[in-house]
Amino acid sequence: MLEIEKIKIKNALLLAPMEDVTDISFRIICKQLGADLVYTEFINSEGLVRGSKMTRKKLEFADQERPIGIQIYGGKIESMVGAAKISETYNPEIIDINAGCWVKNVVGSGAGAGLLKAPEHLQSLVETVVKSVNKPVTVKTRLGWDETSINILEVAKRLEDVGIKALTVHCRTRAQGHKGDADWKWIPEIKKVISIPVILNGGVMTAEDAIRAFSETGADAVMIARGAIDNPWIFTEIKELFEFGEIKIKIDEEMKILTCIKHLKLAIELKGEKRGVVEHRKFYSGYLKGFRNASAARNKIMSIFELNPLEEYLLSYLAELKEEKKPS
Repeated sequence: MLEIEKIKIKNALLLAPMEDVTDISFRIICKQLGADLVYTEFINSEGLVRGSKMTRKKLEFADQERPIGIQIYGGKIESMVGAAKISETYNPEIIDINAGCWVKNVVGSGAGAGLLKAPEHLQSLVETVVKSVNKPVTVKTRLGWDETSINILEVAKRLEDVGIKALTVHCRTRAQGHKGDADWKWIPEIKKVISIPVILNGGVMTAEDAIRAFSETGADAVMIARGAIDNPWIFTEIKELFEFGEIKIKIDEEMKILTCIKHLKLAIELKGEKRGVVEHRKFYSGYLKGFRNASAARNKIMSIFELNPLEEYLLSYLAELKEEKKPS
């Protein structure tokens, strides 16, 4: 059971914060398909306190996304406090601190997983943020910097001691990035040393993975990242497995393309036609994955800059796919 103040969700399914992926439109689609809690893209604290309009834009969300967490990152206490206070004015349910991003330019600035190299500084940073806002603060981190310096048990205790309300653990080290298997065996070990909710992240690519993650580790919630990019229906599938013991939803070409169009229209509604069309392009590889002539279809889509012809093309492509499946 995930309990963070007013949030109380059994077998909670969370959509992970992902840069250039979890914008408002994608979060709403995942929410409609069963995600219980969603997060913004991770937001640069320095950009927020310096007044960057582009960075501030990432704080925006729709009421239909609630409950939602705003995730911020940075290595400087003063900037993180400022960013947390700004985030609080948007009234999210949670403010989450990223202490797990493995990307070189992030860790190089002492942020993300770079904080794992200095547990005392991480603890001080988190404590100061917790004291500066009234919203519950949570942290997302990794097992450690590399396999020789796994310090998650120490970090977990330090963070609980300063008042965080839940801990998400990506069960890989910073050195692994997204490579190798996620080591879920650490989740029950973490739960032995802290009493706040522990959320499992990493290696959940299918609905079956999620069920296994809950049953094998006793995690209070499961956070899904890359497993949702190509298949946002994963949240529906997991809930059906819990409820019925089987996946009932049939995800075919029609469902994928019509959802893609719905997602596109939502993006345009939120961002305007030109920007919405262009920024939606990153999702086509997922929506069209495995379809006949998908590569040619994506190439054609890249040459279209307006909604109406784009929708017409997608519907004609769907008609072709359905025609090919008809018995001769």
